[in-house]
Amino acid sequence: MTQAEAVIPPSQEALARRLDRLDRLATSLDSRFGVPGIRFGLDVLLGLIPGIGDAAALGPAAYILLEAHRMGAPPRVTLRMAAHTALDWLVDSVPLLGDLLDIWLKSNQRNVALLREHFQIPPATEQRGPNSVS
Repeated sequence: MTQAEAVIPPSQEALARRLDRLDRLATSLDSRFGVPGIRFGLDVLLGLIPGIGDAAALGPAAYILLEAHRMGAPPRVTLRMAAHTALDWLVDSVPLLGDLLDIWLKSNQRNVALLREHFQIPPATEQRGPNSVS
């Protein structure tokens, strides 16, 4: 048996749990906090720290990319995710204006949405039936 034959794809339930965890991370990074009409996350707050803030925000974004690879996302999906992350990092490199654009871009949430679309697993709130208890 080859190494490729020994790899067992994760079950849909396991993928759903991993995606839910990535969703929570992405939400924290992109839209955890809000003021009337505007949602923003830790990514924007970290970006306000001169010099290291944008690099610190890149770590969790890279983790989402790594998880996509581990979950078996195809190259076309991971490349799109990498493009979102690269655009986010580029935008963040512009002081203050980049942070304002980051509020709109929400690249981490876009990346998790791409994974959900690829694996055809809806968010946890959509998976529950109308009579289910939270």
